[in-house]
Amino acid sequence: MMMPSPTRPLSALLILTVSAACNGDDSGDGSATETSGATATSVASTSAGSTSAGSTSAGSGTETGSGETSQATDATTTATTTTTTDATTDATTAVTATDATTSDSDSDSGSATDTDTDTDTDTDDSTTGMQGCPPDATPKTFDFIYIANTSQDTVSKINTMTGVEAGRYRVAPGQSNASRTSVNQFGDVAVSSRHEGRVTKVAALEVRCKDLNNNGVIDSSTGTNDIRAWGQDECVVWSTPIPSPSYTHGPRATAWEAVVQDPVTCEMPVPRLWIGYKDNANAAHFLRLDGDSGAILDDVVMPGWGNSFSPYGGAVNTAGDFIATGYDGDKVVKIDAVTLEITDLGLPPGTYKYGMGVDGKGDVWIGSFAGAHNLYHYKSGEGQWVGLGAGGGSILGVAIDKEGRVWGAGTGPCRLVEADSATDTYSNTNILLPGCSSPWGVSVDNEGYIWVVDKGNKAFKVDPDTYEVKLVFDKLINPYTYSDMTGQGLQLVIPQ
Repeated sequence: MMMPSPTRPLSALLILTVSAACNGDDSGDGSATETSGATATSVASTSAGSTSAGSTSAGSGTETGSGETSQATDATTTATTTTTTDATTDATTAVTATDATTSDSDSDSGSATDTDTDTDTDTDDSTTGMQGCPPDATPKTFDFIYIANTSQDTVSKINTMTGVEAGRYRVAPGQSNASRTSVNQFGDVAVSSRHEGRVTKVAALEVRCKDLNNNGVIDSSTGTNDIRAWGQDECVVWSTPIPSPSYTHGPRATAWEAVVQDPVTCEMPVPRLWIGYKDNANAAHFLRLDGDSGAILDDVVMPGWGNSFSPYGGAVNTAGDFIATGYDGDKVVKIDAVTLEITDLGLPPGTYKYGMGVDGKGDVWIGSFAGAHNLYHYKSGEGQWVGLGAGGGSILGVAIDKEGRVWGAGTGPCRLVEADSATDTYSNTNILLPGCSSPWGVSVDNEGYIWVVDKGNKAFKVDPDTYEVKLVFDKLINPYTYSDMTGQGLQLVIPQ
């Protein structure tokens, strides 16, 4: 019997907001039927723990798949039983790289005038080691936000202080419909693509890139117009195909776990990555991948996920459990990090669920694009859902900052929304974003500024206190990201 992977994360929070607009997931982002025939990765077979779980529902609801109303009662947490069997799963490991020449033609201007693209490497010397260990010296950086350019099949690495794009990376060999991005506690990003299903890791610092052509330098993108061919960017360190059968079934929910030093060896474990997809039988698969190789370690299966989209949003709580939310009337579940047991958290008092985030207490926050409530709060200590009422229109992406403020990307009209997590009330439902069109995702950067991803090919940086727009980055191509794009969601719960 294959047991769950042994590393126990002590904390994590990912603000993985869900993707799909009022008329369904990723409207206008790509065709569900288009496929890519190109391959440029090496595949290694790896043994994975395959877990099948039947979940007992807590709360009732009717999912129609088209945004129709669904009634739900307050949820009571119900544990499920699991059985674990051995399984062999194909996983793509390192991308095969060839000799690449650097052609830095970064013409990014955005609305920021500072063109400093130096990377600030933070070794976090102020962090106390676990139980007498010296502080972990793993190089890390949180100076960047990672936004997927969906129709270009790339991800942009934008310096959050200057607004300058430091790199743009292909995340698949062909069309992939890139969407969710998740940044780990060292600054590296995982990008999930919905069809062809795939998850790809990009290293944030050269020290973790791979000189695969042995020329003594790291050949990697330097800016907006310097996009390397698939397999030729040495900071794209691995890419794993996911066996999802279609666009609607492809991977969406994506979240890194957080890790802390082993108190005996003082070593820092490698973070693992959770993703969720759906098979042809509409069973949800929650995969846990090795963070260094992309190999699939665990496959937790939940039959009867729903008829609309694959698990929509994902985040990790303080215990390292993976919380996955479904679109509209689909489920909200928690997968235990150690036992892989699934718990159904029930449904909020309304439908039209969309983007999501998890705060430092393990509470879940979900936006809604219609109905009586535009923001929901799941109180994990009480096992109860609360609806905050109307939020001035749709709220899609959701993020929580260090001050306990909940931020939402609002549409109809275009705006930013602020709520207070302590009182379950809105603070401001109409923070203006001049020139915006379709705000989708929201995230918090290392300095505490709020970033709003606009499908009008822009990203806004907003002061959380004055609501002043500090800069606008306008070089995106059909951006569609509303997850923990900066890693600051994860930082909320890592022990200091």
